[in-house]
Amino acid sequence: MLIEVLAAGAPQNQFGFWEAMEQGGVIAWFTLGVLAIMSVSSFYILFSKLFEQNKVMKQGQAARASFWKANSLKEGAAKLDKNSAYRQIVDDGIKAEEDHARLTDPVEAHDWLHGSLDRSQGLINSKLATGLPWLATVGATSPFIGLFGTVIGIYRALIKIGIAGQASIDAVAGPVGEALIMTALGLGVAVPAVLAYNWLQGRNKRIAEDLSDFANDVLGYISSDGAVKPTTMKGAAPAKPATAAAAKPAAKK
Repeated sequence: MLIEVLAAGAPQNQFGFWEAMEQGGVIAWFTLGVLAIMSVSSFYILFSKLFEQNKVMKQGQAARASFWKANSLKEGAAKLDKNSAYRQIVDDGIKAEEDHARLTDPVEAHDWLHGSLDRSQGLINSKLATGLPWLATVGATSPFIGLFGTVIGIYRALIKIGIAGQASIDAVAGPVGEALIMTALGLGVAVPAVLAYNWLQGRNKRIAEDLSDFANDVLGYISSDGAVKPTTMKGAAPAKPATAAAAKPAAKK
């Protein structure tokens, strides 16, 4: 009973978020729905691509740790996961080497292998980049979609002023509030999408550089019949320099 009395005596907020949306009508709800879809899809792409990038980075760590310890490319490829991006490069390199022996038109082996490995890297990088154009689209267009709702809200406020004959607060508060909400929603969708796009692009660039280094090492190994292997691995601890006492030859007695 006491709660009902207090609720009845409390002033109702006529200018809240949902009240402003109800005053905006179909256009306001449509704009809100579009922005909500864009926001949800942006976060879905962010987390899915982040999971995919982390997976490839772990594959790179596994390749650096075990691949070059093998006696051959096929033996090294067997140590990698069958769905690994790095194994795809090795398998494509082995296949290119085998296909080159079947060519009737003479082609430089280095050029043939280099082109095959580049194509393999391009496919991997293209897969990693899927979804990023949508983030760029959301970041570029969502402020304008919010601005569309803002323009409609201001237009409705002006109509109310014209009908009322005076610019009273209660007449324009709802439409103006709706306009400001749409502006805020547009920016709230755009900013995370732009930040996610730039962050994921930077991570993709680092992965592409690592794939390129690995592909070059595979190319050198194939071109030299296994004589050339990378001497230093990324992430490996550098060799400690010899101390002066160890480097100095023993003095003659």
